[in-house]
Amino acid sequence: MQEADLQPASDASPDHVALDETVIRINGQQFWLYAAVDPETNKFLHLRLFTTTTTALTQQFLRELQEKHDVEDAVFLVDHAQHLAAALHRAGLRFQTVRHGNRNAVERVFREIKRRTSSFSNSFSHVDPETAETWLQAFAVWWNSLN
Repeated sequence: MQEADLQPASDASPDHVALDETVIRINGQQFWLYAAVDPETNKFLHLRLFTTTTTALTQQFLRELQEKHDVEDAVFLVDHAQHLAAALHRAGLRFQTVRHGNRNAVERVFREIKRRTSSFSNSFSHVDPETAETWLQAFAVWWNSLN
């Protein structure tokens, strides 16, 4: 995947990061798409697909994000999901719970993903989760190239 350059670019240093997750269905099974978006540029910083939402998986997502980007001084914008706040607190990262404003950047990206996958009813059929995640990462690269 990385050889084909299907990962959002690294080394961003955003002031704010919109962080959220949404449900994606793969072969009738529910998966959670985590995304971090720079609300200033609307670009993906990182995304991953997980089988569930937990504080531990959110911490893993944040570690991967921190390896790719300089987000130590960023303020993370999250909704009221407790696992997001708990993971950010444990990672020592600053965050604000907001429902509108800059956090809407991640919601706009999720709406576009769901619009693009509406022909699949927001579901990937007859693929394994790795293939779906590869498609989503390729989508992120394409999305970033437009913004």
